[in-house]
Amino acid sequence: MSGIHPTAIIDPKAEIGADVRVGPYCVIGPDVKLGDGTELLSHVVVEGRTSVGPRTKIFPFAVIGHQPQDLKYQGEPSRLEIGSDNLIREHVTMNPGTEGGGMVTKIGDKNAFLTGAHVGHDCIIGNNVVFSNAVLLAGHCIIDDFVILGGGVAIHQFTRVGKHAFVGGMSAIEHDVIPYGMALGNRAYLAGLNIIGLKRRGFTREQIHALRGAYRMLFAEERTLKERVADVEANYQDNEVVREIIDFIKGDTSRSLCTPRHTEAV
Repeated sequence: MSGIHPTAIIDPKAEIGADVRVGPYCVIGPDVKLGDGTELLSHVVVEGRTSVGPRTKIFPFAVIGHQPQDLKYQGEPSRLEIGSDNLIREHVTMNPGTEGGGMVTKIGDKNAFLTGAHVGHDCIIGNNVVFSNAVLLAGHCIIDDFVILGGGVAIHQFTRVGKHAFVGGMSAIEHDVIPYGMALGNRAYLAGLNIIGLKRRGFTREQIHALRGAYRMLFAEERTLKERVADVEANYQDNEVVREIIDFIKGDTSRSLCTPRHTEAV
């Protein structure tokens, strides 16, 4: 406890790990768990049934774990679970789950939530995700691994964004964005594949070539989406990266698919 500033208010029931640093004027509630090596710089509030994984760093005026912004919430004992090695910058807000959404909001590891980002109730966030400044995530969203959300992005409730997708700044997302896709605009449309991101993350030429071919079959041809998906499955049945797109499209969702506004280069 040697890293606890004397002005911090920590409930005696809170569970504080080893080598935790809590700066001036932080407030920690009774049901909070802070993992080893976590650091709260100053003026951070962590409340509710919230667990914060090891080595997570939270900057001033972040508010983590207060009751969800859902008018149906009646005080049920829902949770917020935050993984390890996350970066949570100034004025970030994160809400726990609700009875209507599984009672938990889950955040994975090694994510960056930049200034003013919001994670709504019952959201599921993967690993290595970047929320740029002022990203707004409504309830029940799923954001998969290695997604990058540009500044000011707003995402409609119950929407999914697949692995390695990129969403350009100020976009409004109201439909599911496929893995490896790039979405732009208000309202957003699918603007091709996240080629730059794939190259940076070491995807091979063969993998990118397969994704290009599958994308064209899915979005540059007529016929029903069901028929196009079947053709892609037949042509790329042993291709792991293409399989992820197919599984995503066939997944359980209440939202329609984000599609190209017109034929886009990939």
